[in-house]
Amino acid sequence: MTTIKTRVGILFLIFTMILSTSGISAQTDVKPDSVPDANTGTTESKHSIYASAGLGYNMVYMGTSLSQDKPYYSGGLIYGFNNELFASASAFHLDAYDPFLAFSTFSLIYNHTFNSWFDIAVSASRYQVNKALTDTLFSSFFYVDAALGFDWKILYTKISAGTILSESSSLYFQLRNSRYFETSTFLNDKAYFSFDPYVNMLFGTLTETKDGTTVITPPFRGKTGGGSTSETTTKFSLMEIDLGIPISFNIGRFTIDAEPGYIIPLYTDAASGSDRFIFTMGIYFKIL
Repeated sequence: MTTIKTRVGILFLIFTMILSTSGISAQTDVKPDSVPDANTGTTESKHSIYASAGLGYNMVYMGTSLSQDKPYYSGGLIYGFNNELFASASAFHLDAYDPFLAFSTFSLIYNHTFNSWFDIAVSASRYQVNKALTDTLFSSFFYVDAALGFDWKILYTKISAGTILSESSSLYFQLRNSRYFETSTFLNDKAYFSFDPYVNMLFGTLTETKDGTTVITPPFRGKTGGGSTSETTTKFSLMEIDLGIPISFNIGRFTIDAEPGYIIPLYTDAASGSDRFIFTMGIYFKIL
């Protein structure tokens, strides 16, 4: 517990230094247009900057437990324009590996809401791994994704398709259903809780070996099917079902997130980790 507190303290110290020297901010309630606020008469900026720091247990990405059932820590910065275009940079430390900085991510995301029931999003991300971990964690890669969102009032459905661009490309498809709701405000109308429980179905390419073992394709290490080509069968199918309950406490410029989740895998890859429970917690601060 002392080690966790120390590392989280280091992350917050780093971001305190960044905030004090650059003067920036983070939260997702920025108005899309620069219009006068009805209460203050001031104009909302189209620009926003956010800082984040977080920790979690069992980081699972595209069917693979990158943290090997152990804690991980992260920190990042996000820039937003017009509440539609976002650029972000994040760094991650994984307890399962020696280098303090395991990998970094750099993303560009565009989302647009057409009306009360339909929206779209496209994104491109770079996952840059520490050179010392390229043989054990994963090879650096790009991930591009496009998504359609449908708001049915009682349910929000997100359909997305993406691909990993690496030494061996992989295609993924996701179907996510969620239900967002929030409490009434309190603390002088400055704070509220929000919830977004979801069920996500992840489809991807699996390789089934002659002995019945099902593994995941690269760029993640240890995902070979074993045996000769004639002894394996490659198929695109349902990989896993993810369940989660993201909970957010929102007050002023601060948002504190916590998300317990559970994964039901349809593969039998020991390298993916054995624990199906996941948990993440983070804090976001709006600077600008």
